[in-house]
Amino acid sequence: MKTAQRAGRPRGLLLDFGSVISVSLFERHRQTEALLGLPRGTLTWLGPLAPQTDPLWQAMQRDEISERDYWAIRARELGELVGERGWDMLAMLSRVRQVEPNEVVRPGMQRLIRAARGRGIRVAMLTNELELFYGKDLLARMEVLEHFDAIVDATHTGILKPDPRAYALAIAAMGLRGAEILFVDDQFRNIAGAVRAGLQTQHFDLRDVPGQIASVAARLDLPLEFP
Repeated sequence: MKTAQRAGRPRGLLLDFGSVISVSLFERHRQTEALLGLPRGTLTWLGPLAPQTDPLWQAMQRDEISERDYWAIRARELGELVGERGWDMLAMLSRVRQVEPNEVVRPGMQRLIRAARGRGIRVAMLTNELELFYGKDLLARMEVLEHFDAIVDATHTGILKPDPRAYALAIAAMGLRGAEILFVDDQFRNIAGAVRAGLQTQHFDLRDVPGQIASVAARLDLPLEFP
């Protein structure tokens, strides 16, 4: 097993997309219920916000199902709640929050990405589902994607985190050593995979998003009040 070595300030920032760059569905349950005409409190599964509420999430963390399996099940369930069968993730996202693609991006993360690039830090994304879940048309209008040096998306590679090959692809795409890269993800299973791959890591805790963004900024030696 490789061990991440602290090499001073990271020269690269490697980000997950879902829940890290984008606002998660878990955080938007009340808005989703209102949008779909569901009674308040219908959606009770909270994933990383409260794993005890979500046995399916726990099964994913134990690698009993994949992340894609998790969201396929949730999409089908949500579609059935509104009387529509056959929803997939793309259908669900298009119904609950995809009118304006730039609204799904956390403003604080967008500012952090720009600040990192301004300091000469290479910024890349390692995601299991970006194009698969969002579709090409919407991504073409998502402004934050213009600020990445590389995007490694399992939609195209077919290799899902925490497979060690996924991290190897991202490291190669960034042109840095693993120990020079800070990887940020909301799932412990993916963080564990990154540690094994020799990256520096930061678990992105959705219970304190502002604190997590500030922590990443500090790791990169960026000012806390970055523009």
